[in-house]
Amino acid sequence: MAPALLLIPAALASFILAFGTGVEFVRFTSLRPLLGGIPEPGGPDARQGWLAALQDRSILVPLAWDLGLLLLFVGQHSLMATETVKAWMSRYFGVLQRSLYVACTALALQLVMRYWEPVPRGPVLWEARAEPWATWVPLLCFVLHVISWLLIFSILLVFDYAELMGLKQVYYHVLGLGEPLALKSPRALRLFSHLRHPVCVELLTVLWVVPTLGTDRLLLALLLTLYLGLAHGLDQQDLRYLRAQLQRKLHLLSRPQEGEA
Repeated sequence: MAPALLLIPAALASFILAFGTGVEFVRFTSLRPLLGGIPEPGGPDARQGWLAALQDRSILVPLAWDLGLLLLFVGQHSLMATETVKAWMSRYFGVLQRSLYVACTALALQLVMRYWEPVPRGPVLWEARAEPWATWVPLLCFVLHVISWLLIFSILLVFDYAELMGLKQVYYHVLGLGEPLALKSPRALRLFSHLRHPVCVELLTVLWVVPTLGTDRLLLALLLTLYLGLAHGLDQQDLRYLRAQLQRKLHLLSRPQEGEA
């Protein structure tokens, strides 16, 4: 039992790192662009047009750096999710495979957020500058971001947050209950293999719904949108399973409770 108990601190450390990274990601994607945390030296009038930006090294160099950071994250997140790598990690790290994946994802995302280079002089796709848009657009964006993050957290809880973070696997292992995924139906396992990111729409809202869409934010939104789109592989069978599960839960909620007249 002693070696098994040593797995618990490792899983908890991975969970704490992932949770802290999630909080930081909310600040990075929502609070900073909505509250104007990105400096703009020279003001909006000093920004360049799109054609001029393609010839300006002060814009291209930070964009290339940001692109490299995003590709590092996407590469790590995709490579470690392949069956070959997961089998290798399970062979050498056992039940900590999921915790290790979560920790590496959090570290890659930390690199993106900590070393991201804003491009304040670059062109913007849109910007709310004139009143009343300068007041109401940021407020509307803030409300939509709050709703999106609440939906994201709710969906993660529905999809078994403890299992996603690797805690449930260690808990089951310590108690000798086996692998949690073994208790799920084949249709559920098939759905999870196709739906790697169940919060796609909400994340897209966070990425695109901003009062000012500058050059580096456009790069972030474009690349992550492309990645989220490619990560989904739902088919008709998955959709039928989702529809059946939704109908079953609605039926359970609509049933009269015991003791009701």
